[in-house]
Amino acid sequence: MGFLKTLFGGKEESPEEKKEREEAHHFDVLRTDGVRALHTGRYAFAVTCFTKALEIKDDLETHDYLSQAYIQNEQLQEGYNELSLLAEAQPDNIRILASMAKVAYLMENYTLMAECCEKAMLIDKDDAEIMFLYARASRGQHDVVNAIAMYTKTLMLDENFASANLERGQLLLEEGDIEGAEEDADHLMEVAPNSEDVLLFKASILMQQQRIGDAITLYERAIELNPYCEDAIEGLEKLKALTKRSDKSDESDRSD
Repeated sequence: MGFLKTLFGGKEESPEEKKEREEAHHFDVLRTDGVRALHTGRYAFAVTCFTKALEIKDDLETHDYLSQAYIQNEQLQEGYNELSLLAEAQPDNIRILASMAKVAYLMENYTLMAECCEKAMLIDKDDAEIMFLYARASRGQHDVVNAIAMYTKTLMLDENFASANLERGQLLLEEGDIEGAEEDADHLMEVAPNSEDVLLFKASILMQQQRIGDAITLYERAIELNPYCEDAIEGLEKLKALTKRSDKSDESDRSD
C-alpha cells in the first residue's frame, strides 16, 4: 500500500495520523449514539456514551449533552458539576447559570441556588427568569420578605410571568394575606382559567373565605380537566363531607 501511494503521488498515513482519525471516528460514533439515547429516554446509556466520548476528546457541547443526560437520569449533582464546567468556560453565559440554579432547586439546595442567581444578576439584573429563580431560592431559605419582593420584581419585568403570580399568591396565602393572594388568583383566573394549578389555588382561597359551594365548583372543574388530579379529588371529598355534616347539623337543630 505504501508503494502504491508513493507511485501515484499520495502520502502514506503515519501511525499518529491513523490514531487521530480512528479516535475522531470513535468520538463521533459515541456522541451520536449518546444523542440518540438522550432523545429516546435511555439516559443511563447516554451518560455512558458521552462519558466515553469525553475520554477521547474534551468538548464543551458534549459536556452540555452529558449534563442533560445526568439530570434526566436523576444524577443531579453530576449534572450540576458538568454545568459548572460550562460556566467556567463561558462565564458570561447567563443561561448556563439559570440552568445551574434550576438543578440546585431540584436538589433543594437553596443557598447554592441563590449563589447562582446572584452571579447571573451581575451579568443582567433585569432578567425576569433569574429574578423568578431568585425568588424561589429566597422562599426555600424562608426569607419571605425577599421572596415576595423578587416575585413582584419578576412581574415588573414581565407582567405575563404567570408562575410568579401563582407562587407569590401561594406564599401570601401561607402568610395569611388572603386579600393579596386573592388579587393574584383573580388575575390568574382571567389569563389562565383552565389551568389546573390556578383552579386549585383559587379553590384554596375560597375555602379560607368559607365559600364552600364556589370552592366545590372549582374542584369539579379541575377534575374535568384532569380526572386523576389527586389534590382536587381530595379537596372535593373533604368539602362534600363537610357539607353533609353541616346539613345534618341543620336538620338536627330544626328537629329540636
